[in-house]
Amino acid sequence: MNAIHYIGLDVHKKTISYCIKTADGQIVQEGTLEAERTVLRRWAKSLRQPWHGAMEATLFSAWIYDTLKPYAQQLYMGHPAKMKAITAGKKKSDRIDARTIADLVRCDLLPKCYVLPPELRDLRRLLRYRNMVVQQSVRMQNKMAGLLMESGTAFNKEKLHGKKYFTDLIKSLREVPESVNDLLRMSRGAMEMFESTQKQLIQRLLSEPALEQRVERLMSIRAVGPITALTWALEIADPHRFSSIADAASYCGLTTAFRSSAGKQQRGPISKQRNAWLQTMLIEAAKLAPRWNPQLAALYAQQLKRGHPNRATLQVARKLVAYLLAVDKSGQPFQLPTPPMLPITAKAKKKKAALARAA
Repeated sequence: MNAIHYIGLDVHKKTISYCIKTADGQIVQEGTLEAERTVLRRWAKSLRQPWHGAMEATLFSAWIYDTLKPYAQQLYMGHPAKMKAITAGKKKSDRIDARTIADLVRCDLLPKCYVLPPELRDLRRLLRYRNMVVQQSVRMQNKMAGLLMESGTAFNKEKLHGKKYFTDLIKSLREVPESVNDLLRMSRGAMEMFESTQKQLIQRLLSEPALEQRVERLMSIRAVGPITALTWALEIADPHRFSSIADAASYCGLTTAFRSSAGKQQRGPISKQRNAWLQTMLIEAAKLAPRWNPQLAALYAQQLKRGHPNRATLQVARKLVAYLLAVDKSGQPFQLPTPPMLPITAKAKKKKAALARAA
């Protein structure tokens, strides 16, 4: 029977340091590899023993993970915020980090993080790129308004970004430097390009067979649009990895930091350990949701009575998470739960009989 080896990988943009250990902690081999697919495949094929490996999640860990996954019995990605054994070390080098990761895998102490399947990762990249394009479009819109204010030109803020209004405004400009005219036209062109790009990306994502039915189910929740549904589907990936609504809300960044020691409990602001893309989208959706969903409107009004609109919005966002998680796990369109039938008491029966006799 072949003994299992444990491999720690300290990945960087150009090089990868590795350390191979046995179950009792003895170092079998260690060294450095070039961060290239052909080099990694050749190295993985040369390993004679079955192995378990791990690496820290970084910007460029995903392609390394995909390349080595077919050759490993088990391959993990370590959560960078929880790998204190690496960051808190007195001595730190690529070789020491690789040894430490190998020990974490060997002792089953590695703080693992979820790794999206490659196909969903590619779609998520498109969605995040779309979010960046929207931000650039908003920057161009703000720049156009700033240029007009700098030149002392009066304009209608609500109509400024309409095509006809903008064309008429440019023609009517008087005593405005030519540079302002040129910058306004360039900003308008950039804004239109960004808007066209983001629409193309959304149409492509909505037409994906892997997402089409799932997004349709999520949109059965009133106040959940295509952007919210796509963001949830691609950032959450597998809803069953969350055992409760509280876990999902924590991942979305909708819970406060909590510390308890010596019988004292302290709650802080919203935790920074979260999925920032989901947090932003859910908060934006929660601000508009009461307009379209009566149940969320009632929840918002109830929480608003306590005097803090931001906390009311946060409660709506948490309820949205509960709705989205329930629909995603069940695979069924959203349905409001029907209230249970209350048993008819003897007093109610007598009153009903008396009304019947009177009629």
